[in-house]
Amino acid sequence: MEWLNYHHLFYYWTVMREGSITAACEKLRLAQSTISAQLSKLEESLDVKLTKKVGRNLVPTDAGLLVLRYADEIFPLGREMLDSLKGLPVVGSWSLRVGIVDAMPKIIAQKLLAPINNLPEKVRLICHEGKNENLLTDLAMHDLDVVLTDTPLRSALSIKAYNHLLGECGVSFLAAQHLAEQLHGKFPYSLNNAPMLFPMAMSSLRGMLDRWLDKMNIQPLIVGEFDDSALLKVFGQAGEGIFITPTVIEKEVVRQYQVKVIGRTVDIKEKFYAISVERIIKHPAVAAISEAAHLKLFSNIKRKRT
Repeated sequence: MEWLNYHHLFYYWTVMREGSITAACEKLRLAQSTISAQLSKLEESLDVKLTKKVGRNLVPTDAGLLVLRYADEIFPLGREMLDSLKGLPVVGSWSLRVGIVDAMPKIIAQKLLAPINNLPEKVRLICHEGKNENLLTDLAMHDLDVVLTDTPLRSALSIKAYNHLLGECGVSFLAAQHLAEQLHGKFPYSLNNAPMLFPMAMSSLRGMLDRWLDKMNIQPLIVGEFDDSALLKVFGQAGEGIFITPTVIEKEVVRQYQVKVIGRTVDIKEKFYAISVERIIKHPAVAAISEAAHLKLFSNIKRKRT
């Protein structure tokens, strides 16, 4: 049976956290030759290269990043164990690093992540928001455990990861009360020449919306385009234009932004994914997110048109 030398791992973890062997030597009060030798023994025992030189800096390799990810869990857990034995409060047992695509509605992100609060062990949630490509790169580098997105991983990207469909729903069209009262005709034809706030042109939702409008021969007046869904809703709340939101969060958006539903369609379907490096989800927090999404969040969506 193979055994991991945690002293060696701790030295490596400290070097990476401090930024250099010299800084780690000062923190640990050890000679540079001692730490260098321990790092070499760790690499030898793991049979991988953990660091590389970039200019004058020592940085982790891909394998080193993976080791750091586990070390980031191991040593905080050790400290928490000691605190628990001393009767001190424990903040959290482990962390979940989540990447959230900036185009995803924040309300959906919160609803998807809420189930981790019901896990037996406390989870420290670490959220990063950004563009899909950047988050997927971080996932591939093991800086993230999962990416929540409305766009599946494309085979064209050279990233070894897997799509896990969490659910899908239609969209609702919303507007401030005074704007809704100015619309003429029955939905969806009331959208003709009406001011609308659109997602950015490169988003998957924008493509579906454009195709649906063309199919229905409807031409709204595009008064704004946004890549941030929260900002788009703020403009919609101010009466700048009609906007769409996933029907699964329609009630929350109506209540939070004080807007009115003017119509719905299931011909435009938003899909939401958890992307992970695991083909079969094993991370308990990600599994809880997936299970709750299927059984609760997306299970009772009424598939209707109005």
